[in-house]
Amino acid sequence: MRIVVQRCKSAKVTVDGQVVGQIAHGLLLLVGITHDDTEKDALYLAEKVTGLRIFEDEEGKLNHSVKDVGGAILSVSQFTLYGDCRKGRRPNFMAAAKSNVASPLYDQFNELLKSKGLTVETGLFGAEMDVELVNWGPVTMILDSPTLA
Repeated sequence: MRIVVQRCKSAKVTVDGQVVGQIAHGLLLLVGITHDDTEKDALYLAEKVTGLRIFEDEEGKLNHSVKDVGGAILSVSQFTLYGDCRKGRRPNFMAAAKSNVASPLYDQFNELLKSKGLTVETGLFGAEMDVELVNWGPVTMILDSPTLA
């Protein structure tokens, strides 16, 4: 699994002009899933995201997690994170898991985040989505599950 984590002041996802997920401050997660990802990968990254200290403390140091600051999560599936652009000019998406594999694991990942006490909003899996965010910092991290790291 691969996740682009963006610290944000606000974020929302719309589908066909309708808001399907929206948060105030917290984290926007762009979530990609590949063929051999399992529940173990989802659990690893749910733990990592929950404890990731990318919010400032009183001294301006990155010492607080999203839970520490009372933030929420907006999780958006994004198969294009597994686009391979090394050959030619058109990305190859062969490394992205098919929706029958990716969708249940994506749902499981979001449930794991909720089980850790986080408020989790989502986009709509497989839909054409418009994603808006106010990136705070900017702070952006890329996390991979151990099978890739």
